[in-house]
Amino acid sequence: QVQLVESGGGLVQPGGSLRLSCAASGTFFSIGLMHWYRQAPGNQRELTASVSGGGSTSYVDSVKGRFTISRDSAKNTVYLQMNTLKPEDTAVYYCNADVYTSGGLKNYWGKGTLVTVSS
Repeated sequence: QVQLVESGGGLVQPGGSLRLSCAASGTFFSIGLMHWYRQAPGNQRELTASVSGGGSTSYVDSVKGRFTISRDSAKNTVYLQMNTLKPEDTAVYYCNADVYTSGGLKNYWGKGTLVTVSS
């Protein structure tokens, strides 16, 4: 069984920064693509940022230049550095990963961490 556990959410003022972390644990061979999604109240879940095993990254247009996704493969952890936060960034942020297990490639979700941007 594989678990993804997010941390680092909280309340921050507009213009501030937060760093989210997501650590994978359990029994598996390796991790492929890792993603951060977010879901604001009343909205659908949105793919926010992705990072490949080789370090290639992609972002939704609304966070380009402000958010940076990175990973530490030795720690099986993905990060999301969020700068210049705006009220519209308020959402529950979810970690998602493609994990190579003895049962093949499987996709896992974390339970989410709440980010609130407000003065």
